[in-house]
Amino acid sequence: MVKKTFSLLLLVFLATAGVSLVFGWGFWAHQRINKAAVFSLPDSMRTFFYNHIDFITEEAVMPDVRIYAINYKQEVNRHFIDLELLERKGEAMPATLPEAIKKYGDSLVQKAGILPWYIEEITGKLTTAFKEKNRPYILFQAADLAHYLGDAHVPLHTTVNHDGDMTGQKGIHSFWESQLPESVGNNINFYTRPARYIADIKKETWRIINESHTLVDSLLLADKALKARFPAADLYQKDSAGNIQKNRYNQTRYSYTYAQQYNQLLNGMIERQIRKSVSSVGDFWYTAWVNAGSPDLRGMDAAAVTNRNRKAYKKDIRNWKKGQLFGFKNGVEF
Repeated sequence: MVKKTFSLLLLVFLATAGVSLVFGWGFWAHQRINKAAVFSLPDSMRTFFYNHIDFITEEAVMPDVRIYAINYKQEVNRHFIDLELLERKGEAMPATLPEAIKKYGDSLVQKAGILPWYIEEITGKLTTAFKEKNRPYILFQAADLAHYLGDAHVPLHTTVNHDGDMTGQKGIHSFWESQLPESVGNNINFYTRPARYIADIKKETWRIINESHTLVDSLLLADKALKARFPAADLYQKDSAGNIQKNRYNQTRYSYTYAQQYNQLLNGMIERQIRKSVSSVGDFWYTAWVNAGSPDLRGMDAAAVTNRNRKAYKKDIRNWKKGQLFGFKNGVEF
């Protein structure tokens, strides 16, 4: 497939990221979600996306890079929505960002986060890129949109208690979305249904957000229940001197045993949310393409590129149908 040099910004990010990192999924999950979603597309789209699958995969984390490597402040609140700050009994959430700002005030909306409204905005930009057959914009917008959709499937990105600070569970954010997928992800089946057309983008976006939010209490309560009976001395990974280990971002490493038992209590929640993310990404990409008039993407790459990728394309599809993904170059966070 088309080879892409690993993003310089991503390397800077890995070298300079600080102690307060909060991702929406970690690198491990975001990249696999993007890659798997390519295979869920119809043939009329999949060949083009496959020709650029390295870019789509590696760029999965670029919205996070914009926050932590280049301090792009406008990026921060695109990744979450603290529903508790905006919900009012019996009232529907505003349909658009301007309506939300009019109802709640700009400062509160910016504090609460704009994730669902931004998903709609990027979907519109991707649709425009398809209409114009603008290859760079299609790829950038598709990779970005996939990131925010992935974030929308992380329950802790829908609550003001995003890192467990309010319930004495600080650190659960990175544990749930990064360490757990890395610990149990080898058994995830990435073979999902074909991409489907979304009749109502707004309705589907809020369905995802609200469904994710219903899982917040379950994952927090499971952690509390397990910690209440789990041997405290075995809760974290330790070095030979007995010191608790941390990753490169200064995040505490939970023990493998704790991660396994917590995953069992979650009863497949991690895999379900990752698989739902894959399906949603494919659905939104496909819908943007259809809404753009289903433009022919076959001529956007040189025939030689498609021909060169044909053998790998067939092999990767066969592997995906077995639920497997290959070809990831970067390391893990935990």
